[in-house]
Amino acid sequence: MSELERYYRVLELEPGATLEEVNQAYKDLVFVWHPDRLPKDNLRLQQKAQDKLKAINEARERLRSLNGKNQNIYHSSSPQPQNPSPNNYQPPKQNSDLSGKDFSRANLSNKDLSGRNLSYANLSGADLSDTFMHKVILRGADLSEANLFRANLLLADLREANLRAANLIGADLSGADLRGADLTGARIRSGDRLLVKLIGANLAGAIMPDGLVHK
Repeated sequence: MSELERYYRVLELEPGATLEEVNQAYKDLVFVWHPDRLPKDNLRLQQKAQDKLKAINEARERLRSLNGKNQNIYHSSSPQPQNPSPNNYQPPKQNSDLSGKDFSRANLSNKDLSGRNLSYANLSGADLSDTFMHKVILRGADLSEANLFRANLLLADLREANLRAANLIGADLSGADLRGADLTGARIRSGDRLLVKLIGANLAGAIMPDGLVHK
């Protein structure tokens, strides 16, 4: 097996997978193997997760580097793409401070917003399905009617956030800080079954979907 094939194998992809497939596989595997999702007292699993993440990061970086070189060659004589429409806006990776920005109704599905500062940003009605938002700062942000289906919000700061009527089905809010957040009318259940992960979440003072304040 060549070195290149090994990198694809680490990301559980077939050789020749697209850059988009590489990025998606990376996010999926980081979601599975992130140490915060595993028992802290299980040192064997914690070490295994660290080793997995190291290999996953290396594989993505090498494949992105190779793919980027190929794309630079391809685009050297091709017209540059026009500015993307607002609904397909992707925040620039080099700028982690997006506080107060307007992303209302934006399509941010499958994006990696981990660690970004989106405090007091307007994300009302935005599509954030399958978005990786580990340790994102969303304090005071407007997420009303946003689609957070299967979003990864591990350890996110959602203090005083507006989550009214948001779709939280399948979202992972483990360890998130939801103090004072407003979840009135948010979708978190299917019948009597809770479909949101709230392990270790801080819900003190949060307004729950039924309108009651969590104590």
